[in-house]
Amino acid sequence: MDPLGAMEQCEDKKAGSPHPEPAPWQALPVLSEQQSRDVELVLAYAAPILDKRQTSRLLKEVSAVHPLPAQPHLKRVRPSHDASCPHTLEILLCLAGPAVGTRSLAELLPWPAVDPRGLGQPFLVPVPAWPPLTRGQFEEARVHWPTSFHEDKHVTRALAGRLFSAQEQAEMQGHMERAVRAAQQAAARGLRAVGAVVVDPASGRVLATGHDCSSAASPLLHATMVCIDLVAQGQGQGTYDLRLHPACSFAPAVTPLGVQTISVRKMDEDTDVEEDGLPYVCTGYDLYITREPCAMCAMALVHSRVQRVFYGAPSPDGALGTRFRIHARPDLNHRFQVFHGVLEAQCCQLDPDT
Repeated sequence: MDPLGAMEQCEDKKAGSPHPEPAPWQALPVLSEQQSRDVELVLAYAAPILDKRQTSRLLKEVSAVHPLPAQPHLKRVRPSHDASCPHTLEILLCLAGPAVGTRSLAELLPWPAVDPRGLGQPFLVPVPAWPPLTRGQFEEARVHWPTSFHEDKHVTRALAGRLFSAQEQAEMQGHMERAVRAAQQAAARGLRAVGAVVVDPASGRVLATGHDCSSAASPLLHATMVCIDLVAQGQGQGTYDLRLHPACSFAPAVTPLGVQTISVRKMDEDTDVEEDGLPYVCTGYDLYITREPCAMCAMALVHSRVQRVFYGAPSPDGALGTRFRIHARPDLNHRFQVFHGVLEAQCCQLDPDT
């Protein structure tokens, strides 16, 4: 499932209610490598259709001899690009393969499976190798050859910066400002200026606030790891003693009546909700962090089942868009949504190598 496929469409609040001013930043999605890559082109053979009356027959016969199972997005027939040509249509015959060169109709279309009447001399043409997944890929692909496109409207809205309402952006800015303050508190203590908060989007409550606490003695205490551990501590678990860092805190979520203790279930169980109705660690929660997480932290976010991550500044070794896109790997058992750019200018000022 695409990371944005299950995202609810975000609309403005009810008509007539006041709206905050538009934010001077945009939360833009970090999509999968397939959604973000440039259009790859491969060479194919096409031929002019000299007799339009033969088009239907030729389409059926050529498609039977040369099916394109890996390129279902390619349309077989297109209008001629050259208005001065006597023919008006061109048909895609087959991919060229490694042995590219001039080919005759007899070489490309075996008789009698294909009757070449009505076709002109074949020619080479670049065509998109893969189906387009975003509107940008589609616009680029169809310049080369007509291409079908099944648009994900959520992705299109997200890439255009129109996924979140002004009210939602104001709330997101508030959460990131809290993370920025945590980063500043870390810097004041001689620690790396990276701050983060975990938010329950259903209620808007900040559950955990943390900052980078790593040192030679505790090299794993990145801000993400601190926040995940704080959430786990609120569920009766957790590993680290963070009492020396008063800015790192956890505010427990509202729990059902009668719940006294919480035990964190194992990751090999099937569901993301425990018998007491509480989520597994960060299931359904959002993380706001001033700096793009590293590979270690990104994998921790996978295992904690976070729902969304918003980061401000990119990192040279970032694993959620810059160097890797761990959140969108199809071979992992959990994927989450990632957005970058929230208060990016302020976050870039916190850490010099971003």
